[in-house]
Amino acid sequence: MEKQTITIYDVAREAGVSMATVSRVVNGNPNVKPATRKKVLEVIERLDYRPNAVARGLASKKTTTVGVIIPDVTNIYFSSLARGIDDVAAMYKYNIILANSDGNTRKEIQVLNTLLAKQVDGIIFMGNNLTDELRAQFERSKTPIVLAGSIDPKGEVESVHIDYVAAVEEAVADLINHGNKRVAFISGSLADPINGQYRLKGYKNVLAKHGIKYDPDLVFETDYSYRAGEVLWPAMVATKATAAYVGDDELAAGVINGAQDSGIKVPDEFEVVTSNNSKLTEIVRPQMTSITQPLYDIGAVAMRFLTKMMNKETMTEKTIELPYGYIKRSSTK
Repeated sequence: MEKQTITIYDVAREAGVSMATVSRVVNGNPNVKPATRKKVLEVIERLDYRPNAVARGLASKKTTTVGVIIPDVTNIYFSSLARGIDDVAAMYKYNIILANSDGNTRKEIQVLNTLLAKQVDGIIFMGNNLTDELRAQFERSKTPIVLAGSIDPKGEVESVHIDYVAAVEEAVADLINHGNKRVAFISGSLADPINGQYRLKGYKNVLAKHGIKYDPDLVFETDYSYRAGEVLWPAMVATKATAAYVGDDELAAGVINGAQDSGIKVPDEFEVVTSNNSKLTEIVRPQMTSITQPLYDIGAVAMRFLTKMMNKETMTEKTIELPYGYIKRSSTK
């Protein structure tokens, strides 16, 4: 037998009060007598009444719900960002709807429209490539949107991130200072600005600074997955690379294991620096040298940024750049 939906009318009738009084109790309005509040709460518990968030949203034009579009919910980098988002959302009494997009542009459009159809008050987007179609959807929706851990090269969409150019410069310079002249650059799609415009720029800058000619054969685009890194090793051997900067920790773990499975000693014969300093960098052996990003803070600040936009507060900046660091472990000399 289908369970009957309990409405605010049912609670009001059972408690012998008006629906307005029930609404005030549910919303924490202090203008209710303690005895009346107690009686209404007892009825709510007995009937197992759950306020209809959609109906409340229609009345207030707010659903207190935020949509989070995440490329890969299983990737430690994105889950660390999501944790920061969720904690700040809870602080401001917002609910989160998490949508996995598989890093697929078509699916990103689909999940965006699904979230907008649910009348979310704002969106946090973790994807790295803002296509023209996606921009058009953002503009059409008029819903506040913040990028977490990525950058809009056009500066149109608010974002929270680190200085990816400077971070990669520091990482690659460290490898070059160890005597490596053939440093590979391994990342996700170069169509994603974070890789093709910012990280690659840092890589090229530091090569030029050290008088090393840029070799496109040392640049690898692949998936952000362990397996993608593992199978890359034969191609690395062909380039005579002696070190690599890698744009993702799981990918870097695959690169290291691919090298070691081929009998290469890391870091004695091949050095690796990774990018996100997720807990994976300390789990693998050797532990990985990494750029450090304040992953939790990026998510938390992005959510706080979004709350200001949703409340129509005056914004003094469109982007927030958080500090990065660099931690040396056993994957480098």
